[in-house]
Amino acid sequence: MSYSCTSRGNSQDPSSAEKPAGNNPDRDTLGTDGSDNGNPKQLAAMKVKKGCNSTDVGVPVTTEEDLLASAVITPEDVLGLQKITENYLCSPDENIYNIDFTRFKIRDMETGTVLFEITKPPSTVSAVGPAAVTSSSWRQLSVEFTVGDMPIENFRMIERHYFREKLLKSFDFEFGFCMPSSKNTCEHIYEFPPLSEISIREMILHPYETQSDSFYFVDNKLVMHNKADYSYNGGT
Repeated sequence: MSYSCTSRGNSQDPSSAEKPAGNNPDRDTLGTDGSDNGNPKQLAAMKVKKGCNSTDVGVPVTTEEDLLASAVITPEDVLGLQKITENYLCSPDENIYNIDFTRFKIRDMETGTVLFEITKPPSTVSAVGPAAVTSSSWRQLSVEFTVGDMPIENFRMIERHYFREKLLKSFDFEFGFCMPSSKNTCEHIYEFPPLSEISIREMILHPYETQSDSFYFVDNKLVMHNKADYSYNGGT
């Protein structure tokens, strides 16, 4: 089986795309490089919250309509969503920190196979894929992003994956503090969530009905929203 990913754009830059991360805290590192002149990187632990869904006790149900009418959208708001959003919940103007994701890479830990990779150098956007999906369950996610001239406190990402209107998995990351004008990298190893054979077959037979919302928060306020659609048949 192979897959491809198509970005539906995002609230900041329609050329970027994403692939899911994970929520197993076995290994997580965040590196910060304040410049591109070869200075040593400062490494710190990346906090990973336990993945949750709207059926968890204490998570109130929310709707897209409710959030679009809200002046401020918080992490708790999006954790209560029951299905993929149809609209973006924030505008590009709300990314006042100039956060820009420039690289995503997912690698199979057992075989070393690169399952998905997208890079965004200044002049081009390139992707590797589709690639074969192996039967092993452990994945390594590498992500790189830059920030503008303001420091970022309490940077957090929540990514929710759905097939049709069913929540498959919700991931919750805390990146912590990011220095101004810095390029940041983090690495995370996670266990691929198990799916039934029936669910896998349905996802293969219905490409691009597997979708994700990625929400980015600074100080508990939504500043970016990315969307992506996935095909598990190589796009054919």
